[in-house]
Amino acid sequence: MDKRTFLKTGLLGSLAAPLASWDFPLAAGRTTILFQGDSITDAGRDKAQYYANSASGMGTGYVHMAASTLLEKYPDQGLRIYNRGISGHKVFQLAARWEDDALNLKPDVLSILIGVNDFWHMLNGQYDGTAAVYENDLRALLARTREALPQVKLILGEPFVVRGGTAVGSPRWNTEFPAYQAACKKVAGEFKAAFIPYQSLFDGVLNKGGAAYWCPDGVHPSLAGARLMANAWVTAYAEVKG
Repeated sequence: MDKRTFLKTGLLGSLAAPLASWDFPLAAGRTTILFQGDSITDAGRDKAQYYANSASGMGTGYVHMAASTLLEKYPDQGLRIYNRGISGHKVFQLAARWEDDALNLKPDVLSILIGVNDFWHMLNGQYDGTAAVYENDLRALLARTREALPQVKLILGEPFVVRGGTAVGSPRWNTEFPAYQAACKKVAGEFKAAFIPYQSLFDGVLNKGGAAYWCPDGVHPSLAGARLMANAWVTAYAEVKG
């Protein structure tokens, strides 16, 4: 083996080893956490890095912040954390990939933040949906999840809009979107899921910095907005874990 071949194979081996180590099998005393949702959850994650606890696979938003907090806070829980959010998705698109991207991972804790596109894409003519369709789709998704994973603990994030953002000027965000939020809270109650009231969290800080500081376009949080979400998520996790 010449020097170039040795360096190449040695480098590839050193890079591959950490990746493989992330994907260890489930065992007693380990907890698998899965984040699902749309672009707010995706946050530009590297989809090629699909292993648990991969920094680039977490994206740059609230999931990355929450995951790093948990991994530092609970080193004894054997946490395996995955992000499978995909930008632009609505509930029916989660359902289409649910077997591979959720059920097969067998999460102990499943976090879902979905709904803003179910409204937004209807508003801009890209989707023919209603609040009732959203509610029924979400209920069916959780029922399917409970059937496959009876012991899974659920966390549902409330879809939110930060008024004053550059992309949410239509008055219909005020008159129609609340029905989607109410549907999410209703379904969370039906399945005894922890419910994170993101709308009230953002409403409560808008007097300090405004939409431009927390969520410039009204949908995708800034760094500060992502931290606000992550803090609330970590609190919800502590509650579901008991």
